Amino acid sequence: MLELQEQQITDTLNNLQHLKAEIGKVIVGQQDVVEELLIAIFAGGHCLLEGVPGLAKTLMVNTLAQTINLDFHRVQFTPDLMPSDIIGTEILEEDHASGKRFFKFQQGPVFTNILLADEINRTPPKTQAALLEAMQEKSISYGGKHYDLPKPFFVLATQNPVEQSGTYNLPEAQLDRFLMLVKVGYPSKEEEIEILNRTTGNSSVTLKSWLTSEQVITIQNLVREVEISSDLISYITDLVRATRPCDVQLDGISEYIHWGAGPRCGQALVMCAKAKALLMGRFAVTLNDIHFVAKAVLRHRILLNFQAQAQKLDVDALIDTLISKIDTPKSPLL
Repeated sequence: MLELQEQQITDTLNNLQHLKAEIGKVIVGQQDVVEELLIAIFAGGHCLLEGVPGLAKTLMVNTLAQTINLDFHRVQFTPDLMPSDIIGTEILEEDHASGKRFFKFQQGPVFTNILLADEINRTPPKTQAALLEAMQEKSISYGGKHYDLPKPFFVLATQNPVEQSGTYNLPEAQLDRFLMLVKVGYPSKEEEIEILNRTTGNSSVTLKSWLTSEQVITIQNLVREVEISSDLISYITDLVRATRPCDVQLDGISEYIHWGAGPRCGQALVMCAKAKALLMGRFAVTLNDIHFVAKAVLRHRILLNFQAQAQKLDVDALIDTLISKIDTPKSPLL
């Protein structure tokens, strides 16, 4: 465990609970989605939110940015967006004293703590690829120079799954850069009534920030110190390898997968499970923590084949089947 005072750890965990309550002042329901967003941030990764229009995906990210005291930029991805609109560009300036002209790098919106890439699948692949280095290396190279991004740095992206005209599917290489793909569903009837009551009146909500950038980094360090047993590490390895038909053949699974998840998926499962445990106030991962994050970590790293598509097989249903077929540790923590 990090050399932090017990009181500091307790205060940090209390702030996490206040943070979730603060988000709840604006976002009705969607507790699992909010928790998955927080898991991605505290595990040090990026998150892709997918849902039909009008489900408050953008509002959710905006609210999260307000409750965490971090710099925040929003980029609306459109078909005419260029890479320089994201990472920045060089501009010609003149030294008034000497009259000499020189190029100066003008930083783009990616130089922030939280970057909201709104409707990321509406921009062409060339612009989507501009985020690859930033997401993986957390730095930018331009004009032969290297620029580090602020710490912490997260890309929270949204995309609509139902509109095909004017959209560009994210390539597999970029999808794998996202730690989690979180699906945002419709609210229940009671939640929808509450949404209507909250948003059609004159009331307004003032949000309070509960975490600073230093505290976020402290939480990320704490996440890495959370314990996970060797049995659960082995279970995660079996789960990931079972998505690869070339490694493991499982009836009802292998015949539907074109290619499966790589080692990065196992790393993501471990980190997300650790973050989930910490959000629950525990310093040891349980089997339930792994199952909670499994779909969000796996669903965008499994490519279904034509047979699965012809049968309209849902990847989440396949993951449920996969989990049911993998032997659990004999004495798992629950």
